[in-house]
Amino acid sequence: MFSLFKTFFLLGWVSFGGPAAHIGYFRQAFVEKRQWLSDDEYAQLVALSQFLPGPGSSQVGFAVGYKKGGLLGGVLAFIGFTLPSVLIMLVLATLSTQLTDLAWFESVIHGLKLLAVVVVADATWGMYNNFCKEKIGLGLFVFTAIALLVFPGIATQIAVLFIAAIVGMQALRSDNQQRQGKFKANWTPLIIFFALFAGLPFIAHLNSELGIFNSFFQAGSLVFGGGHVVLPLLQNLVGDQLSPDAFLTGYAAAQAVPGPMFTFATYLGYDLMPNAPIFGALMATLAVFLPGFLLLLGVLKHWNQLADIPKVNGALKGVNAAVVGLLLSALYQPVFTSAVLSKLDFAIVVLGLYLLKHKKLPIVSMVVLFILTGLFTGWF
Repeated sequence: MFSLFKTFFLLGWVSFGGPAAHIGYFRQAFVEKRQWLSDDEYAQLVALSQFLPGPGSSQVGFAVGYKKGGLLGGVLAFIGFTLPSVLIMLVLATLSTQLTDLAWFESVIHGLKLLAVVVVADATWGMYNNFCKEKIGLGLFVFTAIALLVFPGIATQIAVLFIAAIVGMQALRSDNQQRQGKFKANWTPLIIFFALFAGLPFIAHLNSELGIFNSFFQAGSLVFGGGHVVLPLLQNLVGDQLSPDAFLTGYAAAQAVPGPMFTFATYLGYDLMPNAPIFGALMATLAVFLPGFLLLLGVLKHWNQLADIPKVNGALKGVNAAVVGLLLSALYQPVFTSAVLSKLDFAIVVLGLYLLKHKKLPIVSMVVLFILTGLFTGWF
């Protein structure tokens, strides 16, 4: 358990680049390096996270920890991966008024964004080789990538994954084995989720702490499509309680630090409870992450149980191929478009792919190298 926690804790310090990059980091750490999961099992977890609201990459990390060490493993994976970002956000919230000159910091972030391009590109290529071997899988990959590039949005994402599941169910299923099983969802976390989701709004007015917890829980319950979607939701829920500068500074900080963007809630919770800022930060963080994990716990065992049923297996194959298209679209927007701003940037990405893929440079070394590269190019 300590080894599991340590692995996620170290990843939490170096996982820059948002959810798509985190999926790449996790794949490299747990599929390629440690072989805790097969590529197929990992892709199923990624696909499942796309169907549920909440922080996608954190749900994948929680699920990896759960498969390795049960509920305690999932909790330790979440704490380990999230703790570095929470600590950094607490420091930034405390020092926010003093951070006026950020030119050097912007250079560092630019370098790390370029690293995110490298990591996501590597993950996309690796998963393409595993899940797009058949003509139908290749077609689903191309269809998904084009659909999301032309019509980006959560509605398109859900629609293409649903289509991929239907096509895979009919065309990619294997009838060699069939494992029958009844529906055995874990109802306890699902009941807790729906009770909190429906009940909190009725008692939120009783005190300020409940009101804050309810706002962040509702936001975490409704976020489909990654951390960026949490911005408009939280702005509607708590934006009127903060100055626009404080709100946008917290959002910018969440994009700049490693780990999940949902730790934006840490920054906001700190400012929302000036009399007990640390408590406010931790409560808001727990509230925004909790819905996604309750839903994941409710369906994860059922998801694994169904994986060997022929039609479900075919649906998963279709979704796996579609997830590669989803990653490719994310590689372009927002990862590539927000990072590669010049020919020099693209040259750095090409060099980074060479160092990561062929020289097998450790990810920590890659982080240091790209930080130095960002500072160097920013200086000139």
